[in-house]
Amino acid sequence: MTAEDRCDRCGAQAYLRVELQSGGELLFCAHHAREHGEKIREIAVSVVDETHRLAEG
Repeated sequence: MTAEDRCDRCGAQAYLRVELQSGGELLFCAHHAREHGEKIREIAVSVVDETHRLAEG
């Protein structure tokens, strides 16, 4: 993921990419990934979680 990838909820930098069973995808910032994590995992085929990058520095 790059700095150009944006959260579908708020427009912040995305750190989570979710591939849906329907074939689409959603992007989430770390905040919304935590807020909606349980529901995301219920509908996801795959999840790419790069939130660990926030702690790097």
